Amino acid sequence: MSKIIKPVDYQPLLDKIQTEKGIKLIKDFFQQNLATELRLRRVTAPLFVLKGLGINDDLNGVERPVSFPIKDLGDKEAEVVHSLAKWKRLTLAMLKIEPGYGIYTDMNAIRADEELDNLHSLYVDQWDWEATITKEDRNIAFLKDVVSRIYGAILRTEYLACESYPCLKPFLPKKITFIHSQDLLDMYPDKTPKEREDLIAKKYGAVFIMGIGAKLSNGEKHDGRAPDYDDWSTPNEDGKIGLNGDILIWYPILNRAFELSSMGIRVDITALNKQLELEGKTNRKELYFHKQLLEGKLPLSIGGGIGQSRLCMVLLHKAHIGEIQASIWPEEMRKECEELHMPLI
Repeated sequence: MSKIIKPVDYQPLLDKIQTEKGIKLIKDFFQQNLATELRLRRVTAPLFVLKGLGINDDLNGVERPVSFPIKDLGDKEAEVVHSLAKWKRLTLAMLKIEPGYGIYTDMNAIRADEELDNLHSLYVDQWDWEATITKEDRNIAFLKDVVSRIYGAILRTEYLACESYPCLKPFLPKKITFIHSQDLLDMYPDKTPKEREDLIAKKYGAVFIMGIGAKLSNGEKHDGRAPDYDDWSTPNEDGKIGLNGDILIWYPILNRAFELSSMGIRVDITALNKQLELEGKTNRKELYFHKQLLEGKLPLSIGGGIGQSRLCMVLLHKAHIGEIQASIWPEEMRKECEELHMPLI
């Protein structure tokens, strides 16, 4: 299976029972730390939403949501969520969450179009979070502060995991480095976006790559973003475009950059109009979510998602996400992983 990264001489440091206990330890500890650090209240989230309301996350705009008809609603279509980026903002408004506070929830999704490998599964589990902010908070300094606090929670969780299982040794750097995707392109103009991520993550150990979704000087995007949640078109104080980004770490077991979180300051009315225009999606203005935002009924916010299985995979030093979560894999992949000492659940 060419998609599988094959770490040399890999041996899991924890057996299956220890792994299951470690997963619970990490999930319980991290979500409490995240909630305390960002002042988030836990809420209950949907697994699916009605099609046609503009609430589901469009990701890169090409992934097909899993859908099904609902008998008691006249066969109206429901879609399994891709993420809860828009639903969370509606919930902030419904709960009247004040600036400086927010919500978090367990997000479970099915992404049928995912290309399966060490990091990507049909099943996606995240801590999805969203916080109400003020107009004055919509700047790069505020974004960096929130990122640093999330990274601090990750470091504390790594410490707990290593203390609980002495065979695990910490490897994350004490601080996260910030770099804009345009600066990254300028540094490595002959590399692809993924190659640039590998180079910068290996150099610093942990990075937050900013400005994802807008076209760079070469006319290409570092990576895709839907036009209606993250603000990737507003210039920051340095004149660079974008108030969003991704947290990546260098993962020595797989010898590559590893994304743990995608997050950002969300669109205001101006940014939504601009980004819908840029992406040729102005027809979305007629959808429920977009109308609520354009009519000023939704609060300004910042938010993102943090991969639960991915964080557990990194902190328990696993080589395949299937060692952390139960999912469906090609039989050939299961056999190959078994031979490589990566037993998939």
